[in-house]
Amino acid sequence: MIQLDTIQMRSMIGLRVKYLEVHCQVVEILEDGPAIILEDLEQHIHIQADQHGEAHRKVPKTYTVTILSQDCLEFSAAFLALEPLGY
Repeated sequence: MIQLDTIQMRSMIGLRVKYLEVHCQVVEILEDGPAIILEDLEQHIHIQADQHGEAHRKVPKTYTVTILSQDCLEFSAAFLALEPLGY
């Protein structure tokens, strides 16, 4: 079983990666899971609904990538497929 250090996971915030051919930035870490939240840097937008269900606000698209496989014995394929960007 892979053990992840919270401090190490938090150090990923701000990293820029390519995910599904889209340039993204790590914006949050979810310790339950664990998973990372990626924000689209290529201006792909998502219409976000307000508390009443009405869509008014445009926000960057986000992706959730689990860090570990379901059995927690290895890193997930999606996490391993992330490509670091050098800028």
